[in-house]
Amino acid sequence: MLQNPVRVVVDADACPVKPEIAACVRAAGTRALLVSSHAHVLQAEEGVDIVTVDASDQSADLYIANALKRSDILVTGDYGLAALGLARGAAVLTPRGKAIDEENIDGLLAQRHFSAKQRRGGMRTRGPKPFTDEDRDRFQQKLTLLLRRLQENSFA
Repeated sequence: MLQNPVRVVVDADACPVKPEIAACVRAAGTRALLVSSHAHVLQAEEGVDIVTVDASDQSADLYIANALKRSDILVTGDYGLAALGLARGAAVLTPRGKAIDEENIDGLLAQRHFSAKQRRGGMRTRGPKPFTDEDRDRFQQKLTLLLRRLQENSFA
């Protein structure tokens, strides 16, 4: 039995890979926790638990930050939440399959700050590229590999 079971915690409001997460956790024999505001209706399914928070600006992020454990995998596109996840010892993956770690978080946060500063100054910044099937496949492959690696390291 796993001493510290791996769990996937998801910032689910705008997450485009919820079906892939459910498939991965079922295949790995673990669980996912999807956290969203009450404005998004999510259905619990095998291996997937749902937590609904109020619609306040940062409610889902605060819930996730407080719920994360060292053995968790956080799925988010929010670099601020990703930084909190790293501080809690969680592994972090974006919905496009990019691993966020101590090596790249400072640059990502700096870029986020720079873009926000430009927008406040009236400049337009580019949004993300359209989400593709290749992004979906990459995410599922990366999550599967990360789950395997963390589960192998969970045995005491």
